[in-house]
Amino acid sequence: MRNQTPSVLAGLLRAVALVCALALCLPGVGLAQEGERAPAEPESSDVRRPKPDYQDVERIRFLTDSDYPPFNYYDEEGALTGFNVDLARAVCDELVVECDVVPLDWAELVPTLQREEADAVIASIRPSRQTLEELDFTEAYYHTPARFIMRKGEFEEVTQDALEGAKIGVVANSAHQAFLADFFADSEVVPFDRASKAMEALKEGEVDLMFGDGISLMFWVNGTSSQNCCAFIGGPFTESRYFGEGIGIAVLRGNRKMRQVLDYGLARVRASGRYEELLLRYFPFSVL
Repeated sequence: MRNQTPSVLAGLLRAVALVCALALCLPGVGLAQEGERAPAEPESSDVRRPKPDYQDVERIRFLTDSDYPPFNYYDEEGALTGFNVDLARAVCDELVVECDVVPLDWAELVPTLQREEADAVIASIRPSRQTLEELDFTEAYYHTPARFIMRKGEFEEVTQDALEGAKIGVVANSAHQAFLADFFADSEVVPFDRASKAMEALKEGEVDLMFGDGISLMFWVNGTSSQNCCAFIGGPFTESRYFGEGIGIAVLRGNRKMRQVLDYGLARVRASGRYEELLLRYFPFSVL
């Protein structure tokens, strides 16, 4: 997925707008379903909130992943880009501080933050029982549903009975895996350390379905990498117990000052209109 530039993605989006409307925007069949725009801007915070004291903050060091387009990825010239990356830089601009956005492997994000080698992680980490033991989060800046994709023609519906014995690829130790364990216990859940590996396994027929983030899956399904192998089925799934109340920027648990500074920065980005510009750049459509 790293070879997809924003311009390519924008062209893809125009081409799949109708597909999106049919495959993503209609509620499917399954558990815990609820229509919701995604990525959707949560209700904006009151931009009149008091400005926190951050005179001693001259630079904010963000960490991110580099394999989750359109949120964070390398373009064809090898530059780090994406919605999360640009949002982090916009926050720094509004706060008038210097900005570092450093890509790391997913598994290294939280440990690096815990070593205090960074100030925040903007990599679409979902607040969950596990992550909240180590992290605090800013107010949510987008929501996204979970979705199933399958090899075309393999299944007709998403129910426990229909997927009994089916091999379902999922990112290991994720909220998606926990959801499958609770609601699709009769399926064979196959964990992968990266979403891209699960996608490739589905394309090659090593698994029958994949369950994961609906936006990332949409770009893959309708992109060239999937080779037109697969399609959405069921969903969307937005059960807050598993998928949270939205995605925020992560900071070390107890780092109240940085959380307040980032919340203020996010509010200023919204007030300036830059947030809407980024939404339109990376997501010029609604996914329900």
